[in-house]
Amino acid sequence: MPIRQTTRLALPAALLALAGAAQAADTTFTFKGYVKADALFSRFSAGEVASTNGLRDFWSPSALPVGNGSSSSVFDAHAKQTRFIFNTSTPAGEQAVKTHIELDFMSAIDGNERATNGYEPELRQAFIQYDRWLVGQAWSTFQDVAALPDSLDFVGPSEGTVFVRQPQVRYSTPGGLSLALENSETTVTAFNNASSTVSGDGRLPDFAARQVWKHAKGHLSLGALLREVRTVNNAGRDRNELGAGVTFSGRYNVDDANDVRWMVTTGEGIGRYVGLNIANDVAEDATGELDTIGVTAGFVALHHRWAPAWRSMAGVSLFSADNPVASTGGTVTAEVRSMIANLVHTPVERLDVGVELLHAERETEAGSDGNLDRVQFSAKYSF
Repeated sequence: MPIRQTTRLALPAALLALAGAAQAADTTFTFKGYVKADALFSRFSAGEVASTNGLRDFWSPSALPVGNGSSSSVFDAHAKQTRFIFNTSTPAGEQAVKTHIELDFMSAIDGNERATNGYEPELRQAFIQYDRWLVGQAWSTFQDVAALPDSLDFVGPSEGTVFVRQPQVRYSTPGGLSLALENSETTVTAFNNASSTVSGDGRLPDFAARQVWKHAKGHLSLGALLREVRTVNNAGRDRNELGAGVTFSGRYNVDDANDVRWMVTTGEGIGRYVGLNIANDVAEDATGELDTIGVTAGFVALHHRWAPAWRSMAGVSLFSADNPVASTGGTVTAEVRSMIANLVHTPVERLDVGVELLHAERETEAGSDGNLDRVQFSAKYSF
């Protein structure tokens, strides 16, 4: 979601000196973010969902119940998406050293709704920029953040988008090309089971590249990912495969009142990068060997501005996994799809209030399915 205003803090030199930071007197500090409150009415067709499950706070496809469970209807309210962003910029010759720290509370494990609704801050991004280099935790270079729709939900088209933040070293050229080495991790589906584990056995960073072409009507983006997916069992047996994927995305501004945003992604062994890890990277077969899991996903969203203070978004999103069924059994996810639409009003500058409708469906390889219908109300003030 866009952040539209920056507040500059002019700290007195005496205060900096008192803090032992006199050497930072030429550093510019900025602070921005937003406060957001959400209320969600949700109906699950195939079972109850615990209030601690992320699906109750935002659309998380892999957590949607399937099967013959009784339907359930629940109400939730939270302010976890509230966000803080801190930046610094310090002159360094002809360049500047910049830092970025970003926090929210969205995926906090600790906290409850009994009395205080207190949740721990979560690190979203933390990186250093100098010249054309970025070092630290940021959005994956494989992802096109600028193509994400304007949804009230935390992600929106969750199953259809690349969505990863992780540590990396990135170099960007003036022509729109970015190259990065990023943190590696392999997610594994156990043999004949839907259970998921992370191997922790990565020995090579993931390589990501992206080329962005900007034009008068928006932008086009083409990304590529190459990685080793690897596990080592208790006996020290090394198993590894090659994972690779491509993603094409962009935004086209039809006119002053309308724009279209989209993304299409496909690959083998890239499951954790797509759809909040609906499918894993690999599955174990009966002998312990690894089969890469193929995924294809995408979304398209239309934005329309009815009047200066009124706007809407409507979109569809799809995900499909090519699971090696002999390895994973029938309980793993085969397909996910959703439709989303909203109406947002801006009564005063930087204050948004809106309502959003979501319908989503998930189906397993064995044919079990379930759906979610949700109405979400949100209020957000950006500063």
